[in-house]
Amino acid sequence: MTMNERKTIDLEQGWEFMQKGITKLKNILEGLPEPQFSSEDYMMLYTTIYNMCTQKPPHDYSQQLYDKYRESFEEYITSTVLPSLREKHDEFMLRELVKRWANHKVMVRWLSRFFHYLDRYFIARRSLPPLNEVGLTCFRELVYQELNAKVRDAVISLIDQEREGEQIDRALLKNVLDIFVEIGMGQMDYYENDFEATMLKDTAAYYSRKASNWILEDSCPDYMLKAEECLKREKDRVSHYLHSSSEPKLLEKVQHELLSVNANLLLEKEHSGCHALLRDDKVEDLSRMFRLFCKIPRGLDPVSGIFKQQHVTAEGTALVKQAEDAASNKKADKKDVVGMQEQVKSSPCCST
Repeated sequence: MTMNERKTIDLEQGWEFMQKGITKLKNILEGLPEPQFSSEDYMMLYTTIYNMCTQKPPHDYSQQLYDKYRESFEEYITSTVLPSLREKHDEFMLRELVKRWANHKVMVRWLSRFFHYLDRYFIARRSLPPLNEVGLTCFRELVYQELNAKVRDAVISLIDQEREGEQIDRALLKNVLDIFVEIGMGQMDYYENDFEATMLKDTAAYYSRKASNWILEDSCPDYMLKAEECLKREKDRVSHYLHSSSEPKLLEKVQHELLSVNANLLLEKEHSGCHALLRDDKVEDLSRMFRLFCKIPRGLDPVSGIFKQQHVTAEGTALVKQAEDAASNKKADKKDVVGMQEQVKSSPCCST
C-alpha cells in the first residue's frame, strides 16, 4: 500500500490506541504487574503518532496530539500523583515526592519517544516548547507549586534535627534538593527563592540562639572551639546535600551570628579573652582566634585593638616599671655604698 492509499486514522480511534500505551506506562510506574514495552510496542505507538501527523488536512492531528500529550500528564498528576502526596507528611511526604519525581522523569522520557515526530517537525516549525519541557512544566505547575513550601519546611526541620545531633537521611535530602534545582531547568531561581532564602534565615536564627547561651556559659577558647566545629559541620552539610552555591552564603550567616555579633563580648572576656590569651602565651587559642576572625570583614580590628591598647601597653608599662624599679634599686644600692663609705671613714679604727 503506498502512502497515498494509507488508511486515514481518525483522532478518536488513534488516541484510543495511544491511550492504551500510556495506561500501560502508568501501570509500570505504579508497580502493577505489567510486561515491559517491547520494541514492537514502541514502534507501533511511534508509527501511530507519525501517521496521525502526516495525514492530509483536515486529518493532520499534530496540534491536537501536542495538546493531548500535555493533558496525559495533567490527568495522571491530578488523579494519582497529588492524592498520594497530600496524604503524607514530613519525611514520608519527602520520600513520596522523590519517588514521584523519578517516575515523572521516566514518563516524560517514554512519552517524548512515542510523540517524537512532534518534536522533530511540528514543534520546530511552530516555535513551541519541546515535549520534554512541557512534561516538566506540568509537574512544576501542578505538584511543585502546591507543595514546595511544605517540602522546604520539612527539609529545614530535618537540618535542624541534624544540627542537634540526630541522625538523618542525608541521601533523601540530597534527592529532594535536586528537585528544586532540576525544576528550574538550568536556572537556580527555584532553589534560591523557594528553599535557600528561608534556610539561610533559619540558620541565622538557630545560631543566634546558640550564641546567646554560649557567650554566657563558655570561656573564650571553648566558645571558639564550638564556633570552629559549627563552621566545619555546615561545610560538610553543603558537600552532602546542599547545592555548592549555598556554601559562601551559609558560612557567612554562621560567622555573622557566632562571631561578628558577639566579637567584643567574646574577645574582652575577663579571664579568658584575647588579653588573657596573649598574657599567658596561649598560642593554639590565639591561632584559632586569628583563623576565625580573619574570614570576617574587619574581623581582626578588635583583636589588633586589644593587642595594641591592652597587651602592648600593659607589657610596655610592665617593662617601664621594671626599669624604674631597677633604677631606684640601683640608687638605693648606691646610697648604701656611700653610707657605708661614710661609716668607714668616721670609724675610730680609721682615724689613726
